Amino acid sequence: MSEQSSVSEAYRKQFLAAFDSLVKELTEDEIAANPELEESLEYFEEVLKYNALGGKCNRGLMVIGSLLHLAAGRKLTQVEEKKAIILGWCVELLQAFFLVADDIMDQSKTRRGKPCWYLKEGVGLMAINDSLGIGLSVFRILRKHFREESYYADLVDLFHDIAFRTEMGQTLDLLTATSHVSDDEELDFSQYTLERYQTIVKHKTGYYSFYLPVALAMYMVGISDKNAHMSAQGILLSMGEFFQIQDDYLDCYGDPEVTGKVGTDIQDCKCTWLVIQALNKSSTEQLKILKTNYGQCEPECVARVKHVYEELDLKSCFKSFEEESYKHLISLIQEQSVLLPKQLFIEFSDRIYKREK
Repeated sequence: MSEQSSVSEAYRKQFLAAFDSLVKELTEDEIAANPELEESLEYFEEVLKYNALGGKCNRGLMVIGSLLHLAAGRKLTQVEEKKAIILGWCVELLQAFFLVADDIMDQSKTRRGKPCWYLKEGVGLMAINDSLGIGLSVFRILRKHFREESYYADLVDLFHDIAFRTEMGQTLDLLTATSHVSDDEELDFSQYTLERYQTIVKHKTGYYSFYLPVALAMYMVGISDKNAHMSAQGILLSMGEFFQIQDDYLDCYGDPEVTGKVGTDIQDCKCTWLVIQALNKSSTEQLKILKTNYGQCEPECVARVKHVYEELDLKSCFKSFEEESYKHLISLIQEQSVLLPKQLFIEFSDRIYKREK
């Protein structure tokens, strides 16, 4: 095991070990202060443990990973490590907030290898309220652990801004998927453009998955310069688009035993990279098949769409795209990462390159 991977594994263990104390703060400590809310808070403990755990925690670990690069070889203090880990969990909780709601809207069946929260017996649409609780818990954690820090306002503003951007990206995603039926009930793909797709993934995925963790570490070390943040943002949003296109591919072709979820993008009529490629490459006959089967839940309809994908050899198309996109990303890092360590961005790029989940 390399020194870098050994360090990463040590921080992963430290990161996972910190979760229980944060849950205790949000539940048991709150019960002590507000005993009349005991029933609600005991339920909320289950909400947190079911929905925040079980993922790869890559977004959360990006905070301390970024901090290590920004510290320029200096060993982090225990206080810095603890604060970076807490901020990492705030990122993970923000994601859990999005995913619980997203699964309801997409009518997904599984998440992280187990039934989606809203499908759990006794939960149902109460999961909407639960998602809000998860999201709001982020700001309780920030207030408790960072209120005295000079960058506290920057953290709060950042989380508010990223949450709003992500919500607007999700809104555009849903509007695209639900405004596709014309009078003759044949799909209207006019809004399924690469430009619209890039706008969706920039806001729905890029900001919170890649820019947020790095920006948090930047504020921790006192980097609030707008130019530095814009430089980082440009690289990280490109990384986010690369990541989302991989997600689109894995939704269709990934192994659910590995990814932890059953893909539903075709059934949900999502504007994905795959369907955009298919629309650009398909014949008149193939386009007709897509228009009559995309967005349908019947297995035979999904199979017809995937058959068109196979005819168009979208697997090979994706593999070529992945290679070219990785090269472009590395080139972008070399050109634009002037104010921040290049290796910070290269490391994160390497982590997602050719991922399988």
